Amino acid sequence: MIEQPYQYRRRRLEEPDWTRFPGWADVTEADWASAQWQRAQCVKNVKQLREVVGDRLHESFYEDLAQDMAHSATMSMLLPPQMLNTMAPAIEETAAGSWTDAFHADPVRRYMLPVASDRHPDWPSHPFATRDSLHEHDMWAVEGLTHRYPTKVLAELLSTCPQYCGHCTRMDLVGNSTPTVDKRRLALKPVDRQTAILEYLEAHPGVRDVVVSGGDVANLPWKQLERFLDRLLDVETIRDIRLATKALMGLPQHWLQEEIVDGMARVAKRAAGQGVNLAIHTHINHVNSVTPTVARAAAAMLDAGVRDVRNQGVLMRGVNDTQADLLDLCFALQGEANILPYYFYMCDMIPNAEHWRTSVAQAQELQTAIMGYLPGYATPRIICDVPMVGKRWVHQLSEYDRELGISYWTKNYRTSIEADDPDALTRRYPFYDPIDTLPKAGQQWWANMHPPVRAKEDGNAAAAKSRLAVARQDEAAEVA
Repeated sequence: MIEQPYQYRRRRLEEPDWTRFPGWADVTEADWASAQWQRAQCVKNVKQLREVVGDRLHESFYEDLAQDMAHSATMSMLLPPQMLNTMAPAIEETAAGSWTDAFHADPVRRYMLPVASDRHPDWPSHPFATRDSLHEHDMWAVEGLTHRYPTKVLAELLSTCPQYCGHCTRMDLVGNSTPTVDKRRLALKPVDRQTAILEYLEAHPGVRDVVVSGGDVANLPWKQLERFLDRLLDVETIRDIRLATKALMGLPQHWLQEEIVDGMARVAKRAAGQGVNLAIHTHINHVNSVTPTVARAAAAMLDAGVRDVRNQGVLMRGVNDTQADLLDLCFALQGEANILPYYFYMCDMIPNAEHWRTSVAQAQELQTAIMGYLPGYATPRIICDVPMVGKRWVHQLSEYDRELGISYWTKNYRTSIEADDPDALTRRYPFYDPIDTLPKAGQQWWANMHPPVRAKEDGNAAAAKSRLAVARQDEAAEVA
C-alpha cells in the first residue's frame, strides 16, 4: 500500500449510547426516537446540563460555561439530546470529573457549547467584526427576504431553530437575546411576511432560486411550511428551492415523522412535475455528528422525492480544520449517509468568533489537501463569504497581504443596495484573517491600530496606513 497523507478506511456509522449520560440512563429507544421527546428535553441552561451530565463534568466546566453565557455568548444555549449525545461519544468513565477533559477537547462541544476559556483572550473579536457581517438585513427587499444576488434570494421565514450554534452568522436575528446581544425582531405576522415575500417574487421574474431558511425550517409547523412551498411553486419563474435545516443532523427525528415525510412527498412530486429542483441543505461540521439516525432522515427525504440533500459546513479551528477532519466528514456524508458535501464556509466575522475563524491561507491549503480523494462531484468547495461581495472560492482573491491578513476580492454583480454605485464592479473589497494567526509584525500592526481602526474605516484605508507605516520605518532605517 502506498503511504498517503490521508489513508481512507471505511467507518460505518454508529449511534452513541445515550444511556452513558446519568440523566438519560433510563431513556428508552421509543423516547429517543420521538421528535416531541427530543424537543422537550433540550438543554437550555447550566442547571439542565448538570441534570443530564451530573458530576462527570468538573464544577470548573460549569463555571466556565456560565461565565461565557454571561459575558461572551452571542447565542443562547439550546441543545437537543441527539446533538449533546455526539459529544465525547466514546467515553466510558463514570468517576466524578472524568468527562471534563474530553468535553473541553470535543469538536462538537467546541462550537455548540462554547465556554469562556475557548475565546481568544486578546482578540475575542476582530476590530471589523459586526453583528450582521454579511449585511443581510440591509438587503431585505421586504421583511425577511434578502435579495443579495441577481437571481437568488434568501427567505427568512422565522427566527428560531431547534438548536443554536455558537458561531451563527445570523446571530443578529436568530434566537433569544443574550446578555451580550439584544436581538433584532421580526415585526410582521408570519402570514403577512410570507405574503410580502411571495408578492415580491411574483413582481421580480429575474429571481429563479429561493433558499427557504430562518432560523431553521424545522421549527415551522409543517402545514405552514407546505402552504408556503405550494404558493412558492405557483410562481412560475422559480426554478430552484432549497430548504435550509441543521435539524436534519441536530434533530433528525423531526424529519422522520410521518407527517413530514408524507408532506415532503407531496411537495417533491409537484416540484418534479414542474421541473423545479427541490433540495435540502443541512449543516454538519464534524464526522461524529453523522449517525445512523441522520442517515435515515436523509434517506427519508430522498425517498420522498427531494432531488438532493447537501451539506454546507463551516470551517472552524478546533472543529474541522485539518485534512483528516474534512475528509473523514465528507466520506461519512457521501459514502454512509448519501449527503453531498457541498460547501465549507469560512467562519464569518461576527463578534466573539476569532477563536473559530481560520485564515484564508489555511483555507487555501485545506482546499488543496482534500483534492483527489473524493469523487469530483462530492469534493466540497471551501468558500469565503466576503461582505458586499458574496460567496467566493478561497483561491479567487485578487490580492493578499499575508502579513496584515487582509485579502482583497472583486465582484461581477451589484447587490440590492448598490444599484446606483458606479464603482461597485471595480472596487476591491477587503476580508480579514484572525489577528492571532498573523506573523508577529502583523499582530503588532493591528495592536497599534486597535482601537482606532473601526468599521467606519475600510480595509483599503487600513492597508494604505500600513504601507505608510512601512515606508516611514524604511526611511527611519536609512537615516539611522
